[in-house]
Amino acid sequence: MYPGIDQFQHVFFIGVAGTGMSAIAQYLAGIGKTVSGSDRFFMPGTENETKKKLEAEGIRCFVQNGEGIGPETQLVVVSTAVEDTVFEVQKAKELNIPIIKRSELLALIATSKKTIAVGGTSGKSTTSGMLFDILSVAGMRPSIISGAGLVSIIKEGKIGNAKVGEGDWLVIEADESDGSIVQYKPEVGLLLNIDKDHQEIEELMQLFGFFRANTKELFIVNQSNVLSKKLSVDPNQDFSIDENLEAGFKATHFNQQGFRITYQVSGVDFILNTVGKHNMDNALAATAVANQLGVSLETCAAALEQYEGIYRRHQVLGNKNGVWLIDDYAHNPAKCAASIAACQYVAPKVIAWFQPHGYGPTRFLRNDFVNEIAAVLRPEDEIWMSEIFYAGGTAVKDISANDLINDIKALGKQAFFVEDRNEFLTTLRPHLDSNSVLLLMGARDPGLEKFGKDVWAQL
Repeated sequence: MYPGIDQFQHVFFIGVAGTGMSAIAQYLAGIGKTVSGSDRFFMPGTENETKKKLEAEGIRCFVQNGEGIGPETQLVVVSTAVEDTVFEVQKAKELNIPIIKRSELLALIATSKKTIAVGGTSGKSTTSGMLFDILSVAGMRPSIISGAGLVSIIKEGKIGNAKVGEGDWLVIEADESDGSIVQYKPEVGLLLNIDKDHQEIEELMQLFGFFRANTKELFIVNQSNVLSKKLSVDPNQDFSIDENLEAGFKATHFNQQGFRITYQVSGVDFILNTVGKHNMDNALAATAVANQLGVSLETCAAALEQYEGIYRRHQVLGNKNGVWLIDDYAHNPAKCAASIAACQYVAPKVIAWFQPHGYGPTRFLRNDFVNEIAAVLRPEDEIWMSEIFYAGGTAVKDISANDLINDIKALGKQAFFVEDRNEFLTTLRPHLDSNSVLLLMGARDPGLEKFGKDVWAQL
């Protein structure tokens, strides 16, 4: 393993178009490394927007046939999805080129900066984006490596999930889903929440326990979340949206009118142009970190009022015939429930559509999906699902999204299954009211962006 990122210059990414991979590739290019990569979505003669944006950053892109790897390559980076049988991995081994996982490289990058690692089962990308904006407005010139594109950076013509700043601080997401969170040793660790996702609670508590132990200076947790509260080091460092709990940072007087939230922190007024208490929670977390790094609450509030959001995180696609269309990345039970609840302030009826991903995860979380979604639905609200997204592999297909729908129906809620999502809007039309929200939820499937745009075009 390299002792530091200054020990290599030429880096090749296998699967460079992936969100996590492209972010690190752009960061390395931004600090002067020679970066190239391949992806199975790069096909000769086929337009690819991600490829175009990577090349605009000076990153050479290749089809996934090995031609991009040569004697000059000093390091090959792979994601957890890339197996040893892939031809390019085999070629790198033949050339004795070191191979490193994406998470290991991110941990290596983190040692070169003063790092703020944002952890938790929900809200990491949004909170990272909010914190980056606050530190930027405060003149601290931070860097960010994120799991999603910030709208403010996308507007610069970039992918939006990475930016190199001249300041000391780097904001990263610490992912628990692949266990890589234990590799980071940040100056500041931020724990947003712990809810059942792809792992059992006991395993998550152990992972986040390592996260706390590895944090060097300041560990901040959400006192409002029952499980994260157990890992608190000092409540005075922590945050809470429940004013009855002990915490150094509390959000009070929450109010949502349409797509605008107002609240207060220690008497300072905050405004967010987004929806949901969960986003107030995320903003409070970012504020707690920034304030303890010396940023005033007034500066935090000014920055957050300008915050433009994260790609596919409650992204408002528009309004047609009285129907608001919102696209969201929600994909675990807590996220789906919070996303639906946030939209209930916008209109008297919410129609939510969800595409689960992976047969194993859906089976694992079946009861949690059913109970949390059913609990948040009002009598007039509806939940629709299409069949589980299958990314390939040897999964046992012994569960259907329709099983979840039938379970929710049994609880007395309005629930509907349409196997093929391309038939969703046609089937749905009789259910649409002139004052309603149509909420699309799902993750992992690269076709979801186009699906959202297609629904908007046909609405």
